[in-house]
Amino acid sequence: MHFLLHYFFTGIALIIYFSANNFRMYLQKLTITCLAILIVTCLFAQVPQNGLDVQHYRFAVEINDSNDMVHAVALVTTKFTKDVKQVVLDLVQKNTTGKGMNVLSVKKNNGNVSFSQDAQHLIIGDIADKGEEASYEITYEGVPADGLIISKNKFGNRTFFCDHWPNRAHNWLPCNDHLSDKASVEFIVTAPVHYQVVANGLQVEENNLPGNLKLTHWKEDVPLATKVMAFGAADFAVGFSGVVDCIPVTSWVYPENKDAGFESYAKAKEIIPFYSSEVGPYVYKKLANVQSKTIFGALENANAVFYSEGSVNDKGVESLLAHEIAHQWFGNSATETDWPHLWLSEGFATYMTHLYHEHQYGADSLANRMKKDRDDVISFSHKQMIPVVDTISAPDPMALLNANSYQKGGWVLHMLRRKIGDSLFIKGLQVYFATYSGHNASTANLQSVFEGVSKQNLTDFFHQWVYTPGQPTLNISWSYNDSKKSVTLKIEQTQKAVFQFPLEIVFVNAEKTISSNIQVMDRLMQVTLPIAFEPLQITIDPHSNLLFEATVKRLK
Repeated sequence: MHFLLHYFFTGIALIIYFSANNFRMYLQKLTITCLAILIVTCLFAQVPQNGLDVQHYRFAVEINDSNDMVHAVALVTTKFTKDVKQVVLDLVQKNTTGKGMNVLSVKKNNGNVSFSQDAQHLIIGDIADKGEEASYEITYEGVPADGLIISKNKFGNRTFFCDHWPNRAHNWLPCNDHLSDKASVEFIVTAPVHYQVVANGLQVEENNLPGNLKLTHWKEDVPLATKVMAFGAADFAVGFSGVVDCIPVTSWVYPENKDAGFESYAKAKEIIPFYSSEVGPYVYKKLANVQSKTIFGALENANAVFYSEGSVNDKGVESLLAHEIAHQWFGNSATETDWPHLWLSEGFATYMTHLYHEHQYGADSLANRMKKDRDDVISFSHKQMIPVVDTISAPDPMALLNANSYQKGGWVLHMLRRKIGDSLFIKGLQVYFATYSGHNASTANLQSVFEGVSKQNLTDFFHQWVYTPGQPTLNISWSYNDSKKSVTLKIEQTQKAVFQFPLEIVFVNAEKTISSNIQVMDRLMQVTLPIAFEPLQITIDPHSNLLFEATVKRLK
């Protein structure tokens, strides 16, 4: 409840901010009062209020080569966090297009239970008390409206791939489709015998059946959010990449891409040990890297990562692998509490990828990647001025897939690292992961962990970099006084909110270089520095440690 209150007051603060700054784009058709109601309603709707705490899902699914109809039996085991007069699960009903799921029966303890459906839900006519646990067996069928992508791959072969992010699982699975409710899961897939099936967890059974069919059963005991539950069925070539810390690493690629795919995905063996040493143990029992059909470049399904068809042999495949494997720690295991905190997933995966590249290729690689990300953040801020923790866009998680969640989130971590130092930063990552692995965390939780580790008050840091839109925009002018052997700098912040930050400036001539660090505290400041030689130029932030944009001018 505390984080809901946080969202409420954040929403009110944003209303005041936007109205004070004449934010007419949002207010053309809404009064301030209506906007307040909209924000509070949407935010409270994000976290399920149905009283469910699902413990386990078992999905027995039948797929075929004749049509896109899916027949399934789901067993949903849940505890109840409050008294309920009906049990409500998310599930898209069959609609006028013919897509969606039609529930045929619901059973509890082998007895039929009444039920109904609306457009987005399965409503089970059962009463439960707080603290109780119950299991419901749901038999249903239909053509998935989304979430299970049934199509042909680039070689014309039929494939089935789950694509659940962010809350698309309920287009075909009865579930509590929010990242705050994590549960263990099983997929039992019956398919024509030519398919190989991969899913979360370990394979516990593969069995040929009459009618040229095969049953494949995968089981994951580690609780997952529905966004990263998945199975894939295709004609795969399966390669064994090796074992890393007792974790089998495999590659699942289209047979036509076998050689290139096995080579490309084998890089995963080098990535897991780095994250394990820097953050903490890999929590799953395998890692499968899967060539797939997905609407994204890749999707970080827990221990069964789906990569786009074109990822094989792509020059950026190492970075892609590093990003998605980082999610196994941040996003999959330590999961954000709600969508406004998406940067705890995407920003972490972005920066962990940079750390991996720094480890593999050196500090210059990190600096170059940070520069590119800085350009992306600045470009995005010119189009949309919103904070990293974006409560306005939260009702539409897809809208959060932007440079704020990814690149700026990574920049926040980079500046936090520079602020507290490398050793404390790594310790903070380790404590954060150890504390929230298997659970959910908010930005406030992250701040608390790093304050405890660093023994610093980080309120101002998080306020300006995470909760405040934009970044410092600087007008810098400078001049050299030959008689006094000094440089005078004038630094003006032109953005709305005043930031406080360290700024490194390097003074250079043909023979000499000197560096100076300035603590910028005010909107306008002037500082004079002793410099024994006349600089021919100055370089701002030479090591890419600050998120900012600037114009620099020498005065005569």
